[in-house]
Amino acid sequence: MNSLLAAELIDLHPQPADLRRLVRAGMARMPRQLPAWLLYDEEGSRLFERICGQPEYSLTRTETALLQEQAKAIAAALPTAASAALVEFGAGNARKAGPLLEALRPAAYAALDISAVHLEEACRRLQRAHAGVPVLGICCDYSALTELPAHGLLQGRPCIGFYPGSSIGNFTPREAIALLAQFRRLLGATGQLLIGIDHPKERSRLEAAYDDAAGVSAAFARNLLVRLNRDLEGDFRPEAFRYEARWQPAHSRIAMALVSRQAQAVRLAGQRWEFDAGQPLISEYSVKYSRPAFAALAAAAGWRPVRHWSDPAADLSLLLLRGRDSIQSHPTP
Repeated sequence: MNSLLAAELIDLHPQPADLRRLVRAGMARMPRQLPAWLLYDEEGSRLFERICGQPEYSLTRTETALLQEQAKAIAAALPTAASAALVEFGAGNARKAGPLLEALRPAAYAALDISAVHLEEACRRLQRAHAGVPVLGICCDYSALTELPAHGLLQGRPCIGFYPGSSIGNFTPREAIALLAQFRRLLGATGQLLIGIDHPKERSRLEAAYDDAAGVSAAFARNLLVRLNRDLEGDFRPEAFRYEARWQPAHSRIAMALVSRQAQAVRLAGQRWEFDAGQPLISEYSVKYSRPAFAALAAAAGWRPVRHWSDPAADLSLLLLRGRDSIQSHPTP
């Protein structure tokens, strides 16, 4: 049964018409910005895994080590996990879920991600490693999901959300509040959320992390243009755009962009779009939050931090959130 569940994939990937609508809306914005999940086709997901291994990019290594070190403490803070479903948003290769599955031993695990190929591979690998936990993959844009699928592994169970990688930083603060509120609805009245938050650091360190010397981050961003050409009848010339990653202190974020090298016009999604020389196409943002700043953001979405775990250098934190209306008053450790 478990191996069958590992192979099962619920496909809720956006339809072509929805993709065209999203891309047209993003191209009409100023500055132009497309949804960050568009970066993660099969090649983009492969390149992102390479980014995570670059020496300048410590986030994945640090968070993985923190999860391994604190998995038992996290399990102690989630004593009812054995009857719950662990729901991971933006699972990617789902390697960070391993320590939690070992420590929590939840009743089920659901991995949500936009890349069907990587999702299916990750689910099969996890099912082999954790045979006692039924695994389900859901291919979707989790930021647009209005409810979890009506599947036997999820129905009737409390849910624990898992959102690692500081992926909440890909959204503006207003978008992040909306997404966190959406997670509350998806996870239900008793739902809890374990979320990873990357903290502000020195500018030089952050810019190097998102523009590595090996050029993998640049290749990752340029692959977006390749994907748009393939899937939406685009005629971008990737070499006509340079990649840059810049720290914007006023917004506490890294802005990653493909910048037009000259005035040019491109066709995309059935329309013509003009670029001036130096005009950016934002591929993604990565907002960095202090713990107090994120606590305020979470409160605006109806959440309250009840526990947190940080690495020794305080580069990032894992925060356990519960709905404000489901928490008894007690001090946060």
